Amino acid sequence: MPSITRVFIHGLESSSQGTKGVYFKERYPDMIVEDYPGTFRQRMDKLNTLLKQRDTVILVGSSYGGLMAAVYACENEEKIKKLILLAPALNMEEFHSCLKKTLSLPVIVYHGASDAVVPVPAVKKIAETVFANVEYHVIDDDHSLHGRFESLEWDTLLNL
Repeated sequence: MPSITRVFIHGLESSSQGTKGVYFKERYPDMIVEDYPGTFRQRMDKLNTLLKQRDTVILVGSSYGGLMAAVYACENEEKIKKLILLAPALNMEEFHSCLKKTLSLPVIVYHGASDAVVPVPAVKKIAETVFANVEYHVIDDDHSLHGRFESLEWDTLLNL
């Protein structure tokens, strides 16, 4: 069985030093936790470079990082074992090219019911349209998911 590459992609105004990035680095030292500065294209170029030689990938993306993970999966579905999206910004223009596709890879979404940044109803509809195999969990939290993030079953989610 090929080894699994696990990657965390932070949100637009966060970094590898944010709450989630630090959490993953401390608990999963083999997980790739990088900084993604710049425009969407610059961020995607970096992600593509990081994953160029990787075949079996689990992507965890938060907010804008969720958008990045979803776009990467849309363009490289055969490489993705699973997507875990945290309040993903799928309602942004950068995802429009994926809206005509149907992806069958497993996708798990956690989205805060009180999210004031990324609208749950719009993103849930998009996710359920594009991802044929999606589990969409609306949980009691806000956009950051800081209240519930650490209590998610990360070992199971990351196939450990």
